[in-house]
Amino acid sequence: MGALTGNGSDIDHKAKTFASDLCVDTEDVFGDGSLNLNECEAAVLYDVNNKEVIYSKNALEKLYPASVTKIMTALVAIKYGQMDQVLVASNAVNIKETGAQLAGIVSGDSMTLYQALRLLLMYSANDVAQLIAENIGGSVDGFVKMMNDEAISLGATGTHFVNAHGLSDPDHYTTAYDLYLIFNECIKYEEFTQIISLQSYDATYTNKNGKEVVLSVKNTNGYINGSYNPPSNVTVIGGKTGTTTAAGHCLILLSKDVNGSPFISIVLKSEDTQTLYNNMNSLLEGVNS
Repeated sequence: MGALTGNGSDIDHKAKTFASDLCVDTEDVFGDGSLNLNECEAAVLYDVNNKEVIYSKNALEKLYPASVTKIMTALVAIKYGQMDQVLVASNAVNIKETGAQLAGIVSGDSMTLYQALRLLLMYSANDVAQLIAENIGGSVDGFVKMMNDEAISLGATGTHFVNAHGLSDPDHYTTAYDLYLIFNECIKYEEFTQIISLQSYDATYTNKNGKEVVLSVKNTNGYINGSYNPPSNVTVIGGKTGTTTAAGHCLILLSKDVNGSPFISIVLKSEDTQTLYNNMNSLLEGVNS
């Protein structure tokens, strides 16, 4: 992935269109220079209420999002599905890619959208992303079109999805700024913010033979599962992780400052997990500065 291409008028038009109710980020912003994020490809910190760009590095560079993709999968599912809707798996859930995070569902298994969204956002199950896509979109391709249409409607013009799970594809990319636009829309839904804040979840679904199966999962977000601690004056509400060889280690977060005001922070393409959380903590240091 290279730098975002496009002419200045496109960016100006985008800025004018969304300036009224969103952060507008068209160039790097390093503040007073106290935040140093050299060990990632892109990073941003936005004050949601004040629509202020606190920090921005390569916000418009097109990058692979890995499973951070699933915030858009969840957004489309929440907008166009029903929580009690029963989703039935087909062979589309048979993902063979080595290392792909899977819930282990097979064709004929079924669960509600309520259950599926938790497995999607907390456990980052790629097979569950396929389950959601096919049932909500009528087909996986139909759902991906809905994802791209939603991106366009949100002004995420540097984004193109080819799947609902985020496994690497040359034509599947986004930008840190576009992820902000998508995530900012996601957090308007109480169901979404509730899910990303959960530490663990027990999903009881029905397998193809009609028997109940219990799947217990923990949140992959290190701040939520207790593996990492944010700065003492920051409260992490939740977010979404993403990791592939091509994308590196990625994380998007919703946090609050000492007054309870919301902030969105994003780190893309860190080299490993420890570096990812070091980078994110460096960003979060800017929340109360």
